[in-house]
Amino acid sequence: MRKTTRALLAAALVLGVAAGPALTPAFATASRSAVRVSGPDLSAVLAGLPRADATAALVRVGGTEGSWRGSAGVHDLETKAPADPAARFRAGSVTKVFTAATVLQLTAEGRIDLDRPARAYLPDLVPGRYAGVTVRQLLNHTHGIPAADMPGETVEEWYANRFAVHTPEELVRSATARPREFRPGTRQHYLNIGYTIAGLIVERVTGDSYEHQVERRILRPLGLRDTYFPRGAAGITGPYNHGYQTMRLDDGTTGLRDVSVWGTSEAWAAGDLVSTTADLERFTKALFAGGVVRGPLLEEMFTLPKVPDFRSGDPAAYSVGLSMKRLGGREVWGKTGGRWGYNAAVASTRDGARTLVYSVNSTDAKGQDMNETALRLMVAAYGLPE
Repeated sequence: MRKTTRALLAAALVLGVAAGPALTPAFATASRSAVRVSGPDLSAVLAGLPRADATAALVRVGGTEGSWRGSAGVHDLETKAPADPAARFRAGSVTKVFTAATVLQLTAEGRIDLDRPARAYLPDLVPGRYAGVTVRQLLNHTHGIPAADMPGETVEEWYANRFAVHTPEELVRSATARPREFRPGTRQHYLNIGYTIAGLIVERVTGDSYEHQVERRILRPLGLRDTYFPRGAAGITGPYNHGYQTMRLDDGTTGLRDVSVWGTSEAWAAGDLVSTTADLERFTKALFAGGVVRGPLLEEMFTLPKVPDFRSGDPAAYSVGLSMKRLGGREVWGKTGGRWGYNAAVASTRDGARTLVYSVNSTDAKGQDMNETALRLMVAAYGLPE
């Protein structure tokens, strides 16, 4: 892909979508041996899998403008069986949308106040130096709390510690022991820690586990039967396509290692959900139609704080749970996520005219640049950003 295209998309890709040509209704399945689709651009992207940057991809594009579904690549590199289009995968930070929706439901019930300090709910965990941080600021990343200290600096070191267990309380204590990055409400810095604290607030006000609250409020009502929280398990329950990561191997060479089994306790309410493209598509459509968060509180998810980004100085791109870019003359909202071996995304226009859900078994997940296959899928589905 040309560097100009990559630069444009990288700039647009906090959520990873762009507006583009209309889709024709279709159901498509791609494999290594055959491609039979109505969406030529999307099928062209899938046809090359597996390749260096990804071993599989599952895609759903929907909405009133038409639909397209496709899968490609392999279930695993040993058997080279075709990728399972119904497979589960790690959704990463797409989890934040579920967390935000749960907090907003509790807000509607009067059990959480978005303008109340987080310390009022967790006085034993949030110290006085962060007394001014509100629940809303946790959710829109304007809180100024730094990331928790985590061991390791390379993927190889993180892999060696992949089964380490980190409690949410431990992460909060580590983060809040450090000086704040900025005065709350004056900058935006996208980090997991705000959602870790939000998950703990959910538990404190309900007297229930965060996971059960999300299940009771979202997963069960929407019939998301293939979506679940690992609850400490390092493997993926049920059918899944293996995830691989490029790293230094035991013999000193660089190659792919199967990273399908990897603990996610440090992500928790910020990123440990497991799901399928079908479930995430159903959730996305329901969310944007007002079927998950109702009334004025839904607007919290479509309201960007008027502050600059902490690092770039650009206008804030994250709302409560989502992110937005104005592309092709309209606003597109969504959320990407990454875990080792897996990248995922959900996105939609406000009116639900076009939705996108994908899972890419990327070999460079959590890297500085966006995965090439994910990038090309977004271009194919929506077109280039303006």
